[in-house]
Parts: sequence; C-alpha cells; structure tokens
Amino acid sequence: MSDLSHIRNFAIIAHIDHGKSTLADRLIQLCGGLNDREMKEQLLDSMDLERERGITIKAQTVRLLYTAKRDGKVYQLNLMDTPGHVDFAYEVSRSLAACEGSLLVVDASQGVEAQTLANVYQAIDANHEIIPVLNKVDLPAADVDRVKSQIEDVIGLDTSESVGISAKTGLNVDQVLESIVTRLPPPTGDLNAKVQAMLVDSWYDPYLGVVILVRVRSGTLKKGMRMRMMQTGAVHPIDKVGVFTPKMLETDSLSAGEMGFIMAGIKSVADCSIGDTITDDRNPTTEALPGFKPSIPVVWCGLFPVDTSDFELLRDSLAKLRLNDSSFEFQMETSAALGFGFRCGFLGLLHMEIIQERLEREFDLDLITTAPSVVYKMYMTDGTMEELHNPADMPDPMKIDRIEEPWVKATIMVPDDYLGQILALCTERRGIQLDLTYAGSRAMAVYKLPLNEIVFDFYDRLKSISRGYASFDYDMDEYTESNLVRVSILVNNEPVDALAFIAHQSQAEFRGRQICARLKDLIPRHMFKVPIQAAIGGRVIARETIAALRKDVTAKCYGGDISRKKKLLEKQKEGKKKMRQFGRVEIPQTAFINALKMGDD
Repeated sequence: MSDLSHIRNFAIIAHIDHGKSTLADRLIQLCGGLNDREMKEQLLDSMDLERERGITIKAQTVRLLYTAKRDGKVYQLNLMDTPGHVDFAYEVSRSLAACEGSLLVVDASQGVEAQTLANVYQAIDANHEIIPVLNKVDLPAADVDRVKSQIEDVIGLDTSESVGISAKTGLNVDQVLESIVTRLPPPTGDLNAKVQAMLVDSWYDPYLGVVILVRVRSGTLKKGMRMRMMQTGAVHPIDKVGVFTPKMLETDSLSAGEMGFIMAGIKSVADCSIGDTITDDRNPTTEALPGFKPSIPVVWCGLFPVDTSDFELLRDSLAKLRLNDSSFEFQMETSAALGFGFRCGFLGLLHMEIIQERLEREFDLDLITTAPSVVYKMYMTDGTMEELHNPADMPDPMKIDRIEEPWVKATIMVPDDYLGQILALCTERRGIQLDLTYAGSRAMAVYKLPLNEIVFDFYDRLKSISRGYASFDYDMDEYTESNLVRVSILVNNEPVDALAFIAHQSQAEFRGRQICARLKDLIPRHMFKVPIQAAIGGRVIARETIAALRKDVTAKCYGGDISRKKKLLEKQKEGKKKMRQFGRVEIPQTAFINALKMGDD
C-alpha cells in the first residue's frame, strides 16, 4: 500500500490480565484475518507457557484490513502485540518505537496498575497518540467513572473520548477500530529514499531459519535485495518478504510505513540485535535509527542437572533455547558440590523463571538452580574494575577498594489497607522512599531499592502481605557503592561454594542464620556431630550443630564396675573424634534444592 494516509501502526499496552491478548483476538476476528475454524483463544500467544500464565513473552505483529465506516475506504492496520512485563522493557520500547499510536487497555474493575504506568510512560516518550480503552465494562464490579478519573489523575490522559468495551463478548470493539482510524496519525516516510528499517524482534524457526520482524522507515525492502545490519555489519541476501495476517503471507516488498517479516537464511538469532537498523548493502544509508542498545543480563544464577549424566543434554538444550532468545547468556562453570553446570544471565526474575521452565518442559531436564545474584562492580586497589557474577569468585577483600551494587526505581501500587506493611517491607529491604501519592483508595509508592534485595524473595513477600492486590514494577536506576560482604557456608568446616552469597553487612547475619537453620533440618544425621556455619572471611556469624547418631556400646555390660562402662564410652568418644576428622558429610541433592529455594521461611 503506497498511500501512507491509509496505514495505521499501533501497539496495545496493558498490565498483565487486563485483556490485551483477548482484544487482539477480537480485532483479528472483526477484520477477517482468520475464519472461525482457524480462530483460537490468545491467538498471538504461541507458546504454551504464554497461554498458561496469561502473559505475552514475544512481540507479534498482525496486518489487518479494515473498511472504515466514516468514509468507506480500506485501511491497513498493523497491530503490534507487546510483552507486558518489566523484564522485557527494552523489547517493548523497540516495539513502541515502530508504531505511531497505542491503545491503553485498563481493566474497568481493577483500575490503573504499576505496569500500566511503566508502559504508558514509554509510549509517551515515544510521542504516541494514546487511546484509553476500558475493558471488562460488562462485569458487575466495573466502575468506569472511577477508573476514568484514575487515568486522568495518575497518568494525565484525557478520557472524554475513551472507549468502554468487553473484549470477551466483543461489545463496542468496532468503536475501537473506528477510533484507531480517526484518532491515530498515519506513519511518515519517503518511498524513494534510501532503505532504513528497524529490527523489532527476531526468533528461530527450525524450518525457515531466523524470522526477522521489521518496521520500514524509508525506502522499500524487496526480495533478492542484499541487506546490511548496521550494528554488526553482516550482509545477507533477502530470501522472503511478507506479512502476518496472522498467517504468514509472502509479498514482493515492504515499503515505508509498513511492518512485516523478512528471512535471509540467517542461522542464529544472536546475529540479529533488537533495535538494529537494516539498510540496502548497495546503496546504504549513513544514519542508523536512534535508541539501539545491546541487551545486558541483570540477574545471574547457576543451572546444574540433578543427574550429572544430563550435562551434555543441558548444554544442547541451552544452545537451542539461545537460538530463540538472544537476550540470555550462559557459560560453563563447575561446583565442588553440584558438579558441572552453567552460569546463566537473564533480563530479570520472570525471564529466569521462564527459561528454567522451558528447559524442564521442552527438554525434559531436572535442574538445580542456585540462588540468583546480581552483577556487582568491583573496583580493585590497582585501579581496575571487574564485574562479579558469581559470589564464589569474589577475590580477597584486601584487593578490593569498593563494591558497587545495582539499584532500581520501583513503583508499587497498593490498596490503602496494606500500605503500612508494604512501607515497612521496603524499609527492611534498605529502600529509600522517593514519592507517595494517592489515586482514589490506592496508594502509589515510589522507592529506590537495591536489586539484590528484590531477587531474593521480595516479590513473594509483597504478594503475601497485600494478599495479591499490590502491583510492582521497576526500572534499572544506577550503581551505588555499598558495604557488601560475601557469606560462605561451611559444613563440617568445609566451604560449600554453591551456597555462598553476597549480602549487605546489615543483612548478612540474619540471612546466614536463616540458611544454617534450614540446612540443619535438611542434612541427615551422621555418626558424628556436624557443625554448619556461616562465615564472613574468618569470622563465624551463625552456627547450628547436627547431633550425632549414637550407638549404645554399653548394652552388653550387665552389672559389674562402673569403670567398664566408662572405658567403653571413652573408646567410643575417641572413635568419633577420629571419624569427625576424616569422615565426609554427604549433602543430599534435595537439601541443595530446598536450601536454595527463595522465600521459604
């Protein structure tokens, strides 16, 4: 479609469970993208995991053709279904940069949530025209006026022309389509200029290779053209060009203002960086599109197979998953306690959970996950700076000048009744309050928190304190110097590297006591006493002792002098002393799995 005035590119932004994917389903149905037989719930969520959890993990695009009621003309609507979770914030920012407008979907019974705010601010930063859509208006609990005033107070958007819909029943969804045509601006772009296209997303298809999702800014991408990635400098001939309707449909070209996919026989997703600029190799543009940044893992943890013979399977599985998700990294590591495994880096806690679950489901692996840790910056006394991913690798404190840890800016929305306990939780986790405002009966607290405290069990505690009503969202803020120490766990005076962790000096003793108490219940008793200690350097800060199993050696003494019994007991004592010196404590795998579980008290 060469007439740009008949194209609309838009994204749907919403908090988890506010009906984003359901609205996308209704729009596809109304525009005849699929017939009823091909239609299914949450159509754009292709992974089983996305469907079960009700979340969107990968961005998807759909081209719809809509005949407007106001002028009878056919409009090309390009819908971008974006992930909603904070871990995928960068992908969301690139998806929004590919559009000119957004539909802001808010649940009319729940109101504005923390993630709604985060994504709306991203849309405002991308200069989007935003249409508020109030979903679930057919529910008895819906309070449209309250939610409208909330949107106006908290976000500052005018809701006089907002659309009240029910995505489930299809009520007023046609009004949403009319609003898209009348209120969202058409894209800009010059068809005759040099080719400039943004790489919005990419994934691996076992039959087709890497599929690249693009938004063309200027010029035309054609089949047979040699394209160049400006960030990596890689050059590939384009094999296929097309669009999703949502079925794959091949076309001859993609012009300025349009969205679609290209394939160029690329074998690895790692070669395609989200946000990169694609141009024509023979007539390249000199200017790359702004906003590109490589993905940086913020949370690291160790993944080890429960059965050591599964190590090769784990290696192959991680390599296959990386084909689909270039934002996660892994490198091999060994642990004295857990054997061979991998140190993996993730965008956040949800990302970590999803990768772990996909490994267990898709590749049938049993895994032990070590406690997640964040990336610390260590400034050494010789002036160099090193990044620390694994607590076990921390060097001698004498060589370290200072350690900086990452802090985040967190937005928590919570009903007034639970506010006191939430504020106490944030203070306990070394939080610094930046702001506290109200939207009706809901409080919005903005805190600066160390990421280290969030990855431990913050989210679980937040949900249990607020009975699930609090919503939480965070952005990376900065690295700040902190008084951090490495806590080593010793079992029978031997350090267990897999259980070592880094904590703030004020939290170290409590956390050390907690893990020692947990291990005391998990490690079986031996024939000798087993001490479990938490230590910072050479100083023990917590200790538990597992009592010895004792054989009754005096059972065969009937009567006689007491000295006979004493002699036998003394002999037993000597034996235990020797056993303790040379005996090994076997820590069962279940003890590791349970000791490393977060949030269990």
